[in-house]
Amino acid sequence: MDNEINGAEEKDSTTIFRMPSSDATVPDLMSRDRLEHPTLSIIKGPQTGVTFVLDKPEITIGRDPRNSVFLNDMTVSRHHAKIEFNGTHVTIEDLGSLNGTWVDGAIVNKAFLDDGSTVQVGTFRMVFHTTQGTERIATGQ
Repeated sequence: MDNEINGAEEKDSTTIFRMPSSDATVPDLMSRDRLEHPTLSIIKGPQTGVTFVLDKPEITIGRDPRNSVFLNDMTVSRHHAKIEFNGTHVTIEDLGSLNGTWVDGAIVNKAFLDDGSTVQVGTFRMVFHTTQGTERIATGQ
């Protein structure tokens, strides 16, 4: 395969592109301050802009007002999902909901959550944060 680079012909060359470290999509994992308690922020849905502080070892999500994360919409089951903090990792588990629980675009029964993970429950899209300043670009889906 012949490639032409800057007017010169070169055979079987590979061009490497590097993303500048100042690019907003590059995670800056070392300079982020850890939050005292992780948060779950609604970025799409009826309660857009609401942030829940996750300050218990087990967080329940659902349409029942007794849940830690109360999502008042018919697309959410009364007892939809739960988030558990187990030492160094965090998991979310669907509790047999009708519409399912989605993490980073995939339907899950149980999954790990990382800083910046997106969680979809009914019509609500949320972002899980463990550090300050973490943002994930909304895909508009």
